[in-house]
Parts: sequence; structure tokens; C-alpha cells
Amino acid sequence: MRIIGIDPGSQRTGVGIIDVDDAGKLVHVFHGALAVAGEASFPLRLKRIFDELCDIIAAHRPVECGIERVFMARNADSALKLGQARGAAICAVVSQGIVVHEYAATEVKQSVVGSGRGDKAQVQHMVGVLLGLKGPLQGDAADALAIAVAHAHTRASLARVGIPRTAWRRRR
Repeated sequence: MRIIGIDPGSQRTGVGIIDVDDAGKLVHVFHGALAVAGEASFPLRLKRIFDELCDIIAAHRPVECGIERVFMARNADSALKLGQARGAAICAVVSQGIVVHEYAATEVKQSVVGSGRGDKAQVQHMVGVLLGLKGPLQGDAADALAIAVAHAHTRASLARVGIPRTAWRRRR
């Protein structure tokens, strides 16, 4: 199964794609960061996020998507821009017929690092270890790969338990 992870941002959007087999083995396929801050206007940033994600999806053909859930930003303007960038990313994925699964940052860190309070350096390191990548990873791309890994882990756990994720979340 091929999974795309997306770490949305209004200046840089991280994208990571992994394959996971029935035994749970994770294989790196692609990662990168869409740097959109140089666009002339904010609407053009959103269009670029949409267009570039559509191109990446067409090239790699993921079948499921994990995306980071919005967290409360420092100010309302930042939160709105982040939400709009996230919306452009979700629209790109859904327009390609892919189901979107949302994850809080703490869920992703718990899945990858083992603690919901892990820092960026720990996430980057563990993503590299889990996927057998050498050298430093760009932060947004590492976060996107971590989201894809978290989705793969959550998906496998839910398959073993045999209940839908929505029911599982209510039990917390």
C-alpha cells in the first residue's frame, strides 16, 4: 500500500510518500517540501500547493493519505492561512479520489518517537531510522514522512483490533 503524508504550511508544505507491505515493512518512495512563499499573492500559493500535490500524486499514485490536523497557531491570521493551505492540500488529494485521514501532531510523535512530546530533531532522526535514510532530512519533509508512518502504524493497529478509527478515538 502506498501512503502520502502531508505537513501543510502556508510557506512550505512537506510531502512524504512511503510503501508499506502486509508485514508492516516501510519503504521510502519520495519526500520533499513545496516552497510556495515566493508567489506574488496568497491565492497563488494555494494554487501552487494544489497543483504540485496533484502532480506528485499523479507521478506516485498513493492510495491513502495522512495529513496533520490543524493546531492553534500563535495568532488568528497564521491559523487562518494554515487552514487555507491545509484545505488546498486536502482538495488536491480528494480530487484524485484518495481518502484523507487526519492526525494530531501528538499522535504522529507518539507513533514515530514513542512520546507525544518529542521534538523535531527526534522526529527527523526516527524517520531516518525507520525508513533507512542517510543524512539529514528537511524538517517539513521529515514531518510529512512521519505522518505517513503514523498512518501506516495506526492502520495496522486498527486492522488487528478490528474496529474503525472513529470508534477507537472515542475510547480514549
